[in-house]
Formats: sequence, C-alpha cells, structure tokens
Amino acid sequence: MLFEKLRSTFSSLVSTLSTRELSEKELESILNNMILSLLECDVAYEVAEEIVRNLKGRVLGKKVPSSEMKRFVQESLKQSILEVFNEVPKVNIIERVEYKRNKGEPFVILFLGINGTGKTTTLAKIANLLKKNGFSLIAVCGDTHRAGAIEQLKHHASKLGIKVIEQKYGADPAAVARDGITYAKAHKIDVVLIDSAGRIQTDRNLMEEILKVVRVVNPDFKIFVGDSLAGNDAVSQSKEFLKYTNFDGVILTKTDADTKGGSAISITYVTKKPIIFIGNGQGYDDLEEFSPEKLVQSLFSLH
Repeated sequence: MLFEKLRSTFSSLVSTLSTRELSEKELESILNNMILSLLECDVAYEVAEEIVRNLKGRVLGKKVPSSEMKRFVQESLKQSILEVFNEVPKVNIIERVEYKRNKGEPFVILFLGINGTGKTTTLAKIANLLKKNGFSLIAVCGDTHRAGAIEQLKHHASKLGIKVIEQKYGADPAAVARDGITYAKAHKIDVVLIDSAGRIQTDRNLMEEILKVVRVVNPDFKIFVGDSLAGNDAVSQSKEFLKYTNFDGVILTKTDADTKGGSAISITYVTKKPIIFIGNGQGYDDLEEFSPEKLVQSLFSLH
C-alpha cells in the first residue's frame, strides 16, 4: 500500500501519545524512537529531528481532555509535517508559461536528474499536459551521451505529435539546447522542453557540463526529477543538483510504488524547493499536481 510504512509509524505514535498524559522524560523517549522510525521510512535525519521538535513543542505540557487526546495528537502531527511544506513557495507552471507567451517569448524548461529516474518519460508527461492546455512546444535532445536517449525522446515526441530538435551523439548539449531556443523563437513556439543527460551527482565533469547548459540557455524553469523509491539517495542527489544548478522545482516519479513515503518530505525540507508534480504510472496522463495537504491526509486516512 502507498506510503504504508510512514502511515504505520504515525498511527503507532498517535496511539502511544493518546493513551495518557506523559512526563517530559517519557515523551522524550517516545519521540527519540519516532526519529528512528522516520529514518526507516526514508525521512532524512535533519527532517525527522525537525518534525519531532515541532511536535514536542505542540504537545508538551498541553492539558487536553482524554476524549480529545487522539484528535489533538493527530492534528499536532499533521501540522508538524505541513510546516515543512509551508516553508516553500507554491508554483503554477501553467501560469508561468502563459505569462511568457503573452510577452511573445518561449518558456524554456530544463529537466535534470540521474539516469533511471524516469526523466525523459516525465518530460513527455509535461509535454502532454502543456499541449492539453493549448500551448505549442518542441522537445530538445540534450542527452547526447546515453545510447538510445535520442531515439527514446523521439519515440515519445512522435506519439505526442511534437517536433524534436537533435544533433548527433557526442554533440555539445548546450549547442543543441541553443538550437532549440533559436528554432522556437523563429517559429513562435510557446515552450521548449530540454532533456539532459542523466549524471551521477558525484561526477564533477558531467555536473560542470549541465552547469554550462544552464549558463548558455538560462532556462525559465529547471526541474529536478527524483525517484521516490531511491529514498535518501534521492535526497543526496537533490542536494548536489541544487548546489550546481539551483533548480526551481521537483517532480517525484514512481510514487505509485512508494510504500515508505519519506522522500517528498525530505527533499522539500533539504532543498526548500516545491514539489510541483508526482508521477504515479507510465501513461502520459499519470502526472498529478502535488498537494502537501493530500499527502498528509493520506498518512492519517486509516485512523
């Protein structure tokens, strides 16, 4: 079940804290165990600490009737988690594209992330969404390294009826991206979607290459695509990509298979960037606008 482990952790905590009034020492012990449980759910340590510290401040010393205790603890925990998401700005990508179109300029989106996260498929999903909203667009094959990358993007683009800008394998990705923007301006295209080579965040040369693309193209929006199943690896990847590219938003993929659920909370906390969409399947329509409230509600839906 989706987010089953995190849901179970919160359920257990609510039950424990709801049984009776606890001394500060007892509460401290329970909350320390809570940190360990959150770590097992792929919540990063500093995030787990922050949630627990926030929760402690809300419940310690509060006199609540026993009949209200469970609801009080549950609401306190919900607010402690929502606090993480409330610190980041909300982004409406459709509004931003519309604003740029009204100025007569193409809106440029660069997709970032390591191989295997579903980056190219996510680009296709965004293309589908934008096309349904009435925007014209092109896709740019900025991944000139991985064998099959150009063919994969062209396959998606063909199914969606979108033109692709490409060069040969081994070409300079920044030059390909620049070609795409030049074409878009000449043909009054609304949106340019740029795929990039998946790179291990510890490979400095590849990270420098993506930095060059960012400098040359100066995209309007940079999206980090993270695999929710990668847990704390996805968190460390997001930190490194943020350092190099200062991306603007996150799309989390494979959330339909994520039984732990900690990645969304952790990535938001450590990057202070909004999750704009979550991928929940392989189809082009399997892209859902991310709602912190919906996520938090789902964590308590069975209690």
